[in-house]
Amino acid sequence: MADGWEYLKHLDAGYDRAPVLRDMMDAYGDDVWNFAFFLTKRPEAADDVAQDVFLAAYNGLYAFRGSCTVKSWLLTITRNKALHVVQSAFIRRVTLTDRLVRRGAAPSAEAAALEGMENRALWEAVLRLPRKYREVLILDYHYGLTMREMAELLRISEGTVKSRSHRAKKRMSELLSADGWEEA
Repeated sequence: MADGWEYLKHLDAGYDRAPVLRDMMDAYGDDVWNFAFFLTKRPEAADDVAQDVFLAAYNGLYAFRGSCTVKSWLLTITRNKALHVVQSAFIRRVTLTDRLVRRGAAPSAEAAALEGMENRALWEAVLRLPRKYREVLILDYHYGLTMREMAELLRISEGTVKSRSHRAKKRMSELLSADGWEEA
C-alpha cells in the first residue's frame, strides 16, 4: 500500500477516526463523488452515495488491513453503494447533466463554448455506454487504476477487464463517429 495511508492497517478500536475520515474526504471526496455520478448519472444520487461511502469507511476503518489502496477501497465501496441505488426502482429514470467544469487558464468565450459542447457530447457518449463498459473507461482514464486494481474492484478477471476496455473503446469510437466526430 504505497499511497501514504500505511498507518491505517494498524488502527485499533479507541483511535479517533474523525481526523482520518476528514483526511480521506479531502483526498478522495471528488473521486468518490465523480465515480458515483458516472454510475448513477444523477448528481443528487452521487451526493447520497458519497455520504454513504464515507460513513461506511468510517465504520469499517478499524477493519481496514491494507490489502488494496485506500483509493481502491473507497471506489469499491462507492461502486457497491451506487449499484444498489441504480438497481432500486426509484432511480430508474436517468437524467443527464451538463455539469462539466474545466480547470486551468480561462480560454476565450468562443473556445470555452466550443470546448463545453465537445465535452458535453463526449460525456453524453460515455453515459450512453452500458455500465460495465462505462466503469472500465472511467476507472482507467479518470482514476488511473491498473488492470489488476480494476479487476479486484469489479470482482472480475484481468482478462475480462481488458476485453471490456477494448469493447468500450470500440463502442465509444462508434458512438462518436455516429455523432459526427472525426478521429485525430
